[in-house]
Amino acid sequence: MTDVQKGLEKVIALETKISYIDGERGLLEYRGININELVKLTFLEVSHLLIFGHLPNNDELEDFFNQMHDNRDIDDEVLNLLKICNFNIEGMDALRTIISYLSHCDQDLNDNSMTANIRKATKLIAKFPTIVAAFHRISELEDVIHPDPSLSHGANFLYMLKGFRPKDIEARIMETDFIISAEHELNASTFSARVTASTTSDIYSAIISGLGTLKGRLHGGARLAVMEMLDEIPSPDEAEKYTLDLISKKQRIMGFGHRVYKTHDPRGLIFKKLAIQIAKENKDMTWYDTAQKIENTVFQEIVEKKNKPIYPNVDFYAGVMYKYLEIPPLLATSVFAIGRIAGWLAHCIEQYGDNRLIRPRARYIGEHEIHLRK
Repeated sequence: MTDVQKGLEKVIALETKISYIDGERGLLEYRGININELVKLTFLEVSHLLIFGHLPNNDELEDFFNQMHDNRDIDDEVLNLLKICNFNIEGMDALRTIISYLSHCDQDLNDNSMTANIRKATKLIAKFPTIVAAFHRISELEDVIHPDPSLSHGANFLYMLKGFRPKDIEARIMETDFIISAEHELNASTFSARVTASTTSDIYSAIISGLGTLKGRLHGGARLAVMEMLDEIPSPDEAEKYTLDLISKKQRIMGFGHRVYKTHDPRGLIFKKLAIQIAKENKDMTWYDTAQKIENTVFQEIVEKKNKPIYPNVDFYAGVMYKYLEIPPLLATSVFAIGRIAGWLAHCIEQYGDNRLIRPRARYIGEHEIHLRK
């Protein structure tokens, strides 16, 4: 029998045309386009690329934008459901609940045709930021802010979250965050979504599978953990001691390491540049300097001394950016989901298009032929 690969490490489970990772070179592409080029676009352009397989022309982009505008808002029934949520929960839990409810209201729910799934995909991309922002506003006893059709996806989210238009740099950072978060090959949440889709269950169920998986702290929940770690460090001067203590106790340093990348995560490098930009804009280097001290200590103690390739991943400097953007920590993972929904949907549509039930085997290592007492 084939050797067991714990965590399915290095196992090739399927073929895809959606994204490509070269972990040795630190390379990430969406449909053949490098992530460093993609961040020059808008999130809607990148979403169109992922779902339809090509960048939109002007007419296609206008049509896609109009569909987003038409589907962004949420009705009173959804708002009433948000009002009865436990406000101490993470935004992910509220988002998961609302997506499950929205499936009940969609006449295309059990139609897995390409046309129907494209319609559902557009609705989901449009509504994710509105749901997350509305949940936060309601939990803070503030009026819900409805979408502004003149704003980009990233700017709109910050506007709905805070009640005022963001600065240009803040809007650009949020837009870039959604683009970088959108897709990353067969990560845990994407795999769980594809497994659900492979059963020919509906696309809402597949997305709910992705949401549940993304929440974990070894996946998207790491951003929340990074923000909590930053809060535990009183000042940049204390960061080295804090990090050395974690290393000596062999505890996980949140936001570091990746199963695939053996060098710098290209997403993390982009986020680091944005983090220092927003720090300088805010005239407050505290969070950035703390993060830099953590990174330097990890590099000296683990990369240089132990020759282990442990570098910041996508979550580390994303957590720093969220601190400067004043994203509430309990929303951190759901903000990640606002971007990742585009990739999940692309993978589900690809799975439906050439489907085979995903059903791996397990190697049994227990006892055999145990006889019950008479």
